[in-house]
Order: sequence, then C-alpha cells, then structure tokens
Amino acid sequence: MVVRLLIAWAVVAAAIGLAAALLDSVTVHGGLVSLLWVSLVFALVHALIGPFLKLISAPLTVITLGLFSLVVNGILLAITAGLTNALDVGGFLGVIVAAFVISVIEAVLGFVLDKLLPSAS
Repeated sequence: MVVRLLIAWAVVAAAIGLAAALLDSVTVHGGLVSLLWVSLVFALVHALIGPFLKLISAPLTVITLGLFSLVVNGILLAITAGLTNALDVGGFLGVIVAAFVISVIEAVLGFVLDKLLPSAS
C-alpha cells in the first residue's frame, strides 16, 4: 500500500517535471525537493478539492463531452501554483495545456507501471 502511494507520488512528480520541461508556461523553481513538494501539494489539492469541483461541474462536463474536465484540472493546477512558491504557471491557456500534458503523462505512466508491478491482492 505504501509502495503504491510512493509510486503514485513519483508519477505525479514526473508528470509535473516533464510538463515544466516541455512547456514554457510552467516553471518549477528549485530542485528535486521543490518538485516533490509541488507534486505533494498537487495531489492533496486534487484529492481534497477535486471531487467537489468535479461534482459541481458535472453538467458542463457532460455537455462538453468531458472537455470541461481539462478546465477543472487546470483550476486545480492553478490552486496548487497559488499555494506554493515553487510552481509558476502561465495564463489560462497555459494552465489548460499544462493540465492536459500532466493528465496524459500520468495516464501513460500509470498504465505502464500497473502492467509492470504486480498487484497487492
């Protein structure tokens, strides 16, 4: 259980780090410790505020066939940037693109690691 949690944390950190490397609008100030801190805050924001935002935005998400979930993820990323001094994101479009890149990287890495690692059950 703890190993899965640490792996998920590393996946989020890798996704944010790759997004910062690929996009000019995303900057992580500091080294690896800052990146790990930002990924921890992002995971907490996603876990605590994410379900509420997804619930209240469900009608718009259904109407837009799921595309509004990118805006929700962008809002969560912007909240993370507001809570930490180590993360800077650009304007609205930069946040949306960064949220998309982070989501894709997390999905790909999560899929690959689920296939490579044996399940706990």
